[in-house]
Amino acid sequence: MSAPSIRIDLSRQELALEASGKVLFRCPVSSGKAGAGFEEGSGKTPTGRFRICRKIGDGEPEDTIFLSRLPVGRYPGAIPEGLDEHSDLILSRILWLDGLEPENANTRERYIYIHGTNHPELLGTPESHGCIRLSPADMLVLFDLVEEGTVVSIHL
Repeated sequence: MSAPSIRIDLSRQELALEASGKVLFRCPVSSGKAGAGFEEGSGKTPTGRFRICRKIGDGEPEDTIFLSRLPVGRYPGAIPEGLDEHSDLILSRILWLDGLEPENANTRERYIYIHGTNHPELLGTPESHGCIRLSPADMLVLFDLVEEGTVVSIHL
């Protein structure tokens, strides 16, 4: 069996983990509300080929809130001051993406992640600030199925 890879279809708002032509896992996502693009601060989701450069959160409780990639609280019971349940929180786990093509080479510096969300009701629609959001439950499953270095393809 070939190494698994992630394919994210922005037009369908769907993620699929595949290996040897077989789908191992599939789930709805939410990508950038501003559409697709590469500009710093644009809120757009970059497209092209990437790799997971860092997995963050292994061993943390599934309801962990991350801020600057550090665990800072638990959702919904211990939300840090300055945030609330309406904030766009990064929950459960983080897969940090690194761009492999010239146009998306700034992806890591833009802090574009695949991460769990506190707004699972918005999955299936573009509502993020550029990241790829998953339900916390789907994020836990995906996190355990991939390794650092896993190739990710994001396309329209």
